Amino acid sequence: MTGINEFIDNEVKSSDVVLFMKGTPGFPQCGFSGQVVQILDYLNVEYKGVNVLTSDELRQGIKDYSNWPTIPQLYVKGEFVGGCDIIREMFQAGELQAFLNEKGVAAKGAA
Repeated sequence: MTGINEFIDNEVKSSDVVLFMKGTPGFPQCGFSGQVVQILDYLNVEYKGVNVLTSDELRQGIKDYSNWPTIPQLYVKGEFVGGCDIIREMFQAGELQAFLNEKGVAAKGAA
């Protein structure tokens, strides 16, 4: 495992919910990352944001790690869940809340 893969693996496993994103939760730097942040914030989910813009190696490394071509990427309990489209669809269908609760992550239900 390369250094960047070890870093990513550690990040994914050290927090219950990790969002690899462009920017930070307080200042997303792309619309897709911003949408996922809004969804997680709406659900009151505690998560760690990892800014992939800090390193080209990290930005490419996360794509290789998940075998997924786009950012943002959401991980729950070490498991890759998906990118913006998947997270948005799960949220709109009420599936994201159920998935998080099933994994033991506190999330409020949709209004």
